[in-house]
Amino acid sequence: MPEINRLSRNTEWIDLEFVERQRTPEFAIQVGIQLHLAGLSLSNIKQHLERLGVERSRTAIHDWVRKADLQPDSDVSPNQIAVDETVIRVNGQRHWLFAAVDPDTNQFLHVRLFQTRTTQLTVLFLRELREKQQISDVTFLVDKAHHLKNALERLGLRFRVCRHGNRNAVERVFREVKRRTSSFSNTFSNAKLPTAESWLQAFTVWWNRC
Repeated sequence: MPEINRLSRNTEWIDLEFVERQRTPEFAIQVGIQLHLAGLSLSNIKQHLERLGVERSRTAIHDWVRKADLQPDSDVSPNQIAVDETVIRVNGQRHWLFAAVDPDTNQFLHVRLFQTRTTQLTVLFLRELREKQQISDVTFLVDKAHHLKNALERLGLRFRVCRHGNRNAVERVFREVKRRTSSFSNTFSNAKLPTAESWLQAFTVWWNRC
């Protein structure tokens, strides 16, 4: 598939401090994480690693992604940030994926997964973004959702309501997230919200790096 061609030889963005034992070679863990985030199923990754002489279970491979605790980060200083949310299903239940995206680079700046969408949760999301990114001079691009506008006003942040133009950046990356999660029948099977959120955050790191 095309995503596999985007695998990066530079794996410095995968912090392996979580590895407690040298049971698995570090290169195998890095390859496994990249392949899973790039689109391969756990079963296919297991088979690929076996061809490299490494035998690990699908659960172990899934745990690598979770334990790596990858968080989206960026060294860009955008003057605009597109913010929106979309529905992600976890165990058949609706959850809301909030994302802040740099429309010039299509890079994720921050993502969170919530069970609902409210002004209070949106304020929490924006405060977390503010801890990672300088946003005092940023113009936020949003739709007409009241919780978005209310949260931005409460924090004294500048925003503009628009349906097209640069705000489409977040729509484009959401389409990719939805395509990717829907292609994994086992990604969020029997998963709790923190596990699903961890996978989604790791995916955004891969997206930004590749």
